[in-house]
Amino acid sequence: MWERLREDIQAVYDRDPAARTTFEILTTYPGVHAVLMHRLSHRLWNAGLPWLARVLSNLARWVTGIEIHPGARIGRRFFIDHGMGVVIGETAEIGDDCTLYHGVTLGGTSWDKGKRHPTLGSNVVIGAGAKVLGPITIGADARIGSNAVVLKDVPVGATVVGVPGRIVGTDMHQERREKIARKLGFDAYGTTQDMPDPVANAINRMLDHIHAMDERLEEMCKGMKALGAEISELNLPDLGPCELGSTAPTEPLESTADEGEKSPPNS
Repeated sequence: MWERLREDIQAVYDRDPAARTTFEILTTYPGVHAVLMHRLSHRLWNAGLPWLARVLSNLARWVTGIEIHPGARIGRRFFIDHGMGVVIGETAEIGDDCTLYHGVTLGGTSWDKGKRHPTLGSNVVIGAGAKVLGPITIGADARIGSNAVVLKDVPVGATVVGVPGRIVGTDMHQERREKIARKLGFDAYGTTQDMPDPVANAINRMLDHIHAMDERLEEMCKGMKALGAEISELNLPDLGPCELGSTAPTEPLESTADEGEKSPPNS
């Protein structure tokens, strides 16, 4: 019991830079209070005292704003940061070293008996407002983005964002996109691995198209060289940053008119 408590406190230190003292953690962190009360209610649930377990879990929800069914199974060093609005269903299973932020729901999608809530592997992080629904499995080391709605299994180490949730980890095109972007002297958020918005997606499609054109052009140059044509090497210039409203300095225009033909100044 005391070992688990020490682990829970250390988990707060490891994952919340705002934590200062053990006394502060034990007295002001609702996530810690909810986990401690769940461990007691879970024991009552397993001991065949479901009503008493539900009363205790309901009291914990009233005090902390976090609802954890006493039947849920939770691993070691589980941390709920902020915590308000977190809901964890009866048949949910959570591995070791997992982290949930406020507004997270580990819920079901049917009223059938049996397994109907998610299973989380170890070291899973679920962002604020995310909903993980149904008897699905979230692989170890997975990351669920804020406000995502996850309805399907998530593989180990994957990152999921959006509604419905989709995996945005490294894909087969990512390496070549970064390569062509470096060749163009282009470095923007559109070339990163996490691409949940349409603008970044459009940039990646353009990079794919440029990559295909670049390969075709290289093939044409090789063919022309094989026929004896001389083709000079041309390095593409970097695309420097452009500031809105800025204009390049221009040389003053030389006047071809005689001094006597100049218009007199307005009076």
